[in-house]
Amino acid sequence: MTDDEILLGLALTVVLATGSQILAKLLRVPALIILLPVGFAAGAMTDVIHPDQLLGPDFSDLVSLSVAVILYDAGLGLDLRKLARHTRGVVGRLLVYGVLLTFLAVGAVAPALFGMELRVAAMLGVILVVSGPTVVGPVLDFVRPSDKVRRILIWEGTLVDPIGGILGALTFHAVVSSHKVDLGRGYQLGQFLLSLAVGLVGGLVGTALLWFTLRTLRLGESLGTLAQLAVVIGVSAGCDVVREDTGLIAAIAAGLAVSNLRGFDMPARRPFFETLVQLIIGLLFISISSTVTPASVVPVLLPSLGLVALLVLVVRPLVAFAAAARTDLTRGERAFLGWMAPRGIVAASTASAFSAGLIAQGEPGATAVLPVTFLVIVGTVLLYALTAAPVAQRLGVVTATGSRVLLVGGEPWVVDLGRTLRSAGLDVLMWAGLDEERRRIEGAGLALAEGELLATAINPGARLEGVAAVVLATEDDDFNALASLVMRDNVDGPVYRVGPPHDSHGVVAPYTGGSILFGRSLVRHVIAERYGRGARFLVRPAAGPLPPEHDTLFVVRADRRLEPVTERRESAPRDGDALVLLGPVPNAPPGASSPG
Repeated sequence: MTDDEILLGLALTVVLATGSQILAKLLRVPALIILLPVGFAAGAMTDVIHPDQLLGPDFSDLVSLSVAVILYDAGLGLDLRKLARHTRGVVGRLLVYGVLLTFLAVGAVAPALFGMELRVAAMLGVILVVSGPTVVGPVLDFVRPSDKVRRILIWEGTLVDPIGGILGALTFHAVVSSHKVDLGRGYQLGQFLLSLAVGLVGGLVGTALLWFTLRTLRLGESLGTLAQLAVVIGVSAGCDVVREDTGLIAAIAAGLAVSNLRGFDMPARRPFFETLVQLIIGLLFISISSTVTPASVVPVLLPSLGLVALLVLVVRPLVAFAAAARTDLTRGERAFLGWMAPRGIVAASTASAFSAGLIAQGEPGATAVLPVTFLVIVGTVLLYALTAAPVAQRLGVVTATGSRVLLVGGEPWVVDLGRTLRSAGLDVLMWAGLDEERRRIEGAGLALAEGELLATAINPGARLEGVAAVVLATEDDDFNALASLVMRDNVDGPVYRVGPPHDSHGVVAPYTGGSILFGRSLVRHVIAERYGRGARFLVRPAAGPLPPEHDTLFVVRADRRLEPVTERRESAPRDGDALVLLGPVPNAPPGASSPG
């Protein structure tokens, strides 16, 4: 390729990777659904998007390091404290049963379906055991299953990737060196444990380096992000040099350590790192799918659809049934676990790396490994992405949305507002930091969120399940302002805050944007003073005139959606709606002294 063709190929790859993800965001579908066919079409229609020509033999090494960065980022979102003991058992069984049954099933049927040797079929079976957070996560974000189901699937998808990578490397070396596969031998088990040990040691080294850079040096967000990237790539490359594909174990181990060890000074948000991971995912899928040619896909199309049917309708339900047996998971949750196992980036990357070596060895049927993997990825992603939402609805595992309101604050007027919103038919969840305020909330009979709720809300990759709106109403205006900034990207609904006093000299509150509740006349201290003088909240049907001297705070729609009045918007009530009002201060009885 000429220099101009290389430049055009690199630029077009970046443009297609970015444009595909933007289109997927607009269509509200997993990006993989767009990336794979776009990369396939680009490879078929152009001569410049071919990674083996753009990057040469180093492409597989770049893929390995890129996947390590992706898995490190996935590990940052895995919180061991939120994985109960019985849930850990389900995850462990899904990993063991899933790897074994998928490997055996694919290895048994692939020779007949694709005309490949048993050893090549074993290689394909190992490749297809993996799933991955890059495809499971977006599907779950769209479906919104229960928190328990989501955690199980995310943990399974993240942990199975490095396991599949190591097993793939062992199987590949067994095939090319001895022309036979015998993973049951003690030798192969020892090799697997040795690879696991190398990866874990690399993870310990990476954790120590990250502790030094993030905790001891206390680097800021920009340098901290660069330090994480350098450590993950350096440690992963070092492990791969010592033993192939152990860098994936090191990356995810380091991510788990940073996420779960106390003391790590991680930024609340990592916009650059998250952007980098998104770009890497797009570039990998465009590049790998462009290597699949139409001529290689057509002969294996129908057999691949049969393989997809086997994996989706037989293998995965059996794995989920066995893993979830005798647990507290409901029947619907068990069934949904059996309907969620899409293949993702690690399957594509390992197929791309190992198929080239098998072809070079002249293994019969090796040319089918990459196109079959490509079709399985496309088939499983399309099937699960298009059917997961209705299946979850039918099974009753979708988190209820629309009526849950998180109310942050514990002053008497805030607690009374929570009671009033509950009387309007809303599901109210409250949080407060002080013990006195938390006792006040419990005494009112309102649901009290766990103490670490706000830390969870600002944790990268975390989210608050089913929260339709957040109302920040603490007596610290700067806290309300800061929390509104850091929470708005990590919750499902809008984040509102009560307004600070007009003459406030706070550090943040007077200068921070965002949705201010109730307009400029009803700021926090005005509501608190008015409530202290006897004004109360009440709920009235929207039909009919507004009582005199009452202020409208919220409109509760007929479908239980909460629409607050803000300084920028007044919600127009309709028939069937309810109004949450703040009444006037009652007139003092004759002879009573005025307050103050």
